[in-house]
Amino acid sequence: MALFSLDGGQFLARWLHFLAGVTWIGLLYYFNFVQGSWFKEAEASVKGAAVQQLVPRALWWFRWGAMFTFLSGVFIIGIKGHQTGSLGVAFETPWGAFIFTGALLGTLMFLNVWLIIWPNQKIVIADAKGEKNPKAAAAGAKALLASRTNTLFSIPMLFFMGAASHLNQAVRLNGALLGAVFGIAAVLEGNALFGKLGPLTSVKGVITCGFVLAAVLYGLVSALG
Repeated sequence: MALFSLDGGQFLARWLHFLAGVTWIGLLYYFNFVQGSWFKEAEASVKGAAVQQLVPRALWWFRWGAMFTFLSGVFIIGIKGHQTGSLGVAFETPWGAFIFTGALLGTLMFLNVWLIIWPNQKIVIADAKGEKNPKAAAAGAKALLASRTNTLFSIPMLFFMGAASHLNQAVRLNGALLGAVFGIAAVLEGNALFGKLGPLTSVKGVITCGFVLAAVLYGLVSALG
């Protein structure tokens, strides 16, 4: 059967990648575009009940969606390396330039979920359940900034993931491109860890910044690749 071949394994990995990714990014957008706005308008008692009962359930699907998206993505890249002889060869193709950019953003998003958003949300949830913690407000702010950063990253990440297989453009990963993409990602991730919301405060702002970031990164890949 075709599914039990190397190509079949790659297809199944892509299928899992899509399923997990839709779950993860769908909940990311729910948290940022729907829940956040509603929390601002909800009564304190209603919001408290939601934090205690709804948010933990949503975060379970959110973080495990991120986990399986990441793991299946690593598997897909590994298969690509096997098919081309090595990852080095794979990354010298246009696919490599695009997938590197998307995968870097996706990896940062995955790390933000498990190392920033989830640990800080646990503090917020415990506080809402009565385990009062003076750090709860700060934890909520850290989780929000990381979540907004992930929303920012998601727009170019999805662009470059799609471009890797569906955009026919002669570009190549090289030192200059690596440095430029790493530099931009490092600055934005640094802000997620130690900075402020700034233009990411509003839904409109984070969406606008996401498209601007996608355009900037695509310009760099086109110019340096």
